[in-house]
Amino acid sequence: MTTTAQVISKENLLIHWQGHRTLTRRVIEAFPEKEFFEFSIGGMRPFSKLTTELLSIAAPALKGIVNRDTKPYSEEIGELTTKAQFLQKWDEATEEINRLWAQLSVEDFSEKFNLFGQYEFPIIDNVLYFIDNEIHHRGQGYVYLRALGIEPPFFWERG
Repeated sequence: MTTTAQVISKENLLIHWQGHRTLTRRVIEAFPEKEFFEFSIGGMRPFSKLTTELLSIAAPALKGIVNRDTKPYSEEIGELTTKAQFLQKWDEATEEINRLWAQLSVEDFSEKFNLFGQYEFPIIDNVLYFIDNEIHHRGQGYVYLRALGIEPPFFWERG
């Protein structure tokens, strides 16, 4: 009988992910209302559009994983026209992630799953992608904030 060493616990992985989500929320908060929806550099999408992508991936993808539902990806999250609405949706997604996470077993993470019917990887790889994608887009938000003359939150303060 062989066992696999666990480097990070399921609980600590969620804490890590939610730490990133807390930091991304603070980046959203740092944007002035108008610039959240309109400011862009070099043809990149405004931060509201990047946030829409993050919201359309995190909780919906985790729900797909938990329910083993391969429904196609959609950026449809409802019409959000204020930063406050985005922050409310962010907080709702955070709660849903916590609820869904509790339904996963450690064994689930090694199972292959065809996320959105197009990304067939072990579930752990999908979860790591959610985190990596958020970090990537948050980095774009940092560039925007600096270009606007706004000091972004320290990247290491994720609590």
